[in-house]
Amino acid sequence: MAAMIARSASSAVVARPQRQAVKAQASLKPSVKATPAVRPAGAANMMVWQPVNNKQFETFSYLPPLTSDQIARQVDYIVSNGWIPCLEFSSPETAYVSNNNTVRFGSVTSNYYDNRYWTMWKLPMFGCTDASAVLKEVAAASRACPAAYIRLVAFDNVRQVQIMSFLVQRPKGASDYCELRSRSLA
Repeated sequence: MAAMIARSASSAVVARPQRQAVKAQASLKPSVKATPAVRPAGAANMMVWQPVNNKQFETFSYLPPLTSDQIARQVDYIVSNGWIPCLEFSSPETAYVSNNNTVRFGSVTSNYYDNRYWTMWKLPMFGCTDASAVLKEVAAASRACPAAYIRLVAFDNVRQVQIMSFLVQRPKGASDYCELRSRSLA
């Protein structure tokens, strides 16, 4: 069998085309290096994150607090996509995730933090198609809990996930929001 394979391999003639010089066609253009749309950031433009009093929340926390009109537009967006709005609130002491008040044993509970869930304001607004109903609930929650953080959460019941959440109210005396220019040490 091996002799037959060796004989057939040695007797096989492979036809190879003759190599010719490749001529450039006039229709081809030389490649041009594209210029970037945005210049890369230099070291002088980079920020060093301020670790003190620079806490952020959810989706729009890097922006200044939203106005009533901006909140209304976000509520319209949530309702028009068929998502389920829900309001949650929390006191300033428990609004941020923490791991200070519980003793953890072993690696089973690594990356587990308390205070991830806030108290729900009523039930989620299943079947809500009117953005003004959501805004009325935001106003009612703000009147009832003026010293609390209140956030609006949107759930997608098809994908069964939380789509977005953002603050609609910070407590009156909250000093946790930090302007963009003061978030950097350098």
